[in-house]
Amino acid sequence: MGGDRMTSVSGQQHAADDMRTLFGQSTVVFAQLTGAEHVVETANPAFVAAIGAAEHAGTGIPLAEMADQRLLDLIGQVFRTGDPYTDRDVRALLGDGPHAREAFFDLTYEPYRDADGAVIGVRVIGVETTQVKHAQRLMAEHRALLEQIARQAPLADVLDGMARSIEDLAPDDVLVSVLLADPDGLHLRHGAAPSLPDFYNEAIDGIATGEGVGSCGTAAHRREPVIVTDITSDPFWRDFRDLAGRADLAACWSTPILARDGALLGTFAMYHRTPRVPQDTDLALAHLFAGTAALAIERHHIEQAQQAAEARAQAANDELAKTVRSEQTLRAAAEERATAAAELTAQMHAAAAVQAAAPHPEHCQLGGASGCTEPAELKVADSWGDAAWGCPVHVEEAILNVRSVFIASEELGGLTAYLNR
Repeated sequence: MGGDRMTSVSGQQHAADDMRTLFGQSTVVFAQLTGAEHVVETANPAFVAAIGAAEHAGTGIPLAEMADQRLLDLIGQVFRTGDPYTDRDVRALLGDGPHAREAFFDLTYEPYRDADGAVIGVRVIGVETTQVKHAQRLMAEHRALLEQIARQAPLADVLDGMARSIEDLAPDDVLVSVLLADPDGLHLRHGAAPSLPDFYNEAIDGIATGEGVGSCGTAAHRREPVIVTDITSDPFWRDFRDLAGRADLAACWSTPILARDGALLGTFAMYHRTPRVPQDTDLALAHLFAGTAALAIERHHIEQAQQAAEARAQAANDELAKTVRSEQTLRAAAEERATAAAELTAQMHAAAAVQAAAPHPEHCQLGGASGCTEPAELKVADSWGDAAWGCPVHVEEAILNVRSVFIASEELGGLTAYLNR
């Protein structure tokens, strides 16, 4: 009990650390503008970057030479009216070229006044909300995944949705792959990789876990993250370098997916098309979703075990029902045979009583049309229940010529006794 609680607390702490790493930093912007032309009296670099005026950075420059018309109109309105204004989710493009990124800010424009109360300028104070917006999207996606897991959605759907969410949420171009470990932990099977080419997924489906087997095989073997920043030069990728080249993959960071007891469940990999070193936010994102994948996979294993147990129980019930039906059939057949035997015995007893009551004829009845005057000494019968008395000669002829005829004399004990007389 204590160990489980410590594990739970540790997992919650890791999740909180991941969230802080992902969304714990925000950029504050500040500028003080003077006069009707809104001359930049002071401004921090974040403000200059936010309005896209890095090449015009400096003080003493009218804002009109740096900012777009919408910003000028809002600041002009505050300067004229003296009423502060808050502008939310202001979009800005920070940086340029491949390093450019979309950012969002909440900006407040406040008038500042001289000693007589007249407005002489505007202060711009704001904070970047990009991280907040990303956090909201991340938490929404994460909550949706947890709801899918709780609803027992198919594992393939959960993992595919998770991979697509991460690819959409990541600030840089990333391709996500999830591999699932075989029960023995010796091989990895395809789980989800919506953006990787089919030929690549087919080629790595079933790869062994072991030292130097790419990023994922090595991470699974070591039970720890493996970061390969440049596939073209890393020895772990020696056997897969050509395959990665065909798929246009240049970096791969793999994190093992582990069960609560430390058993290997699979790997979670983030691929990039250019060599890249992961930032703390990348590692936090990988750790967070590797934990989510572990939850989904463990839930799937539990469901499979339950289904297998239910199937075995159903098979046992079916076999028991079959055995009971067979026993009932055999019992019914036995009862039918017993009834038939009882009926036959009764008939035989009745026939014997009738025969016993019949008078013993004086002369042989087996002489045919010409008759026989010899004394009737022996009784013969057949399986049909017919019986007759005859002399020894005609009785012997009957036994030889009529099928299933036998001596019915109890005194002589049957045919054997007769022949040995």
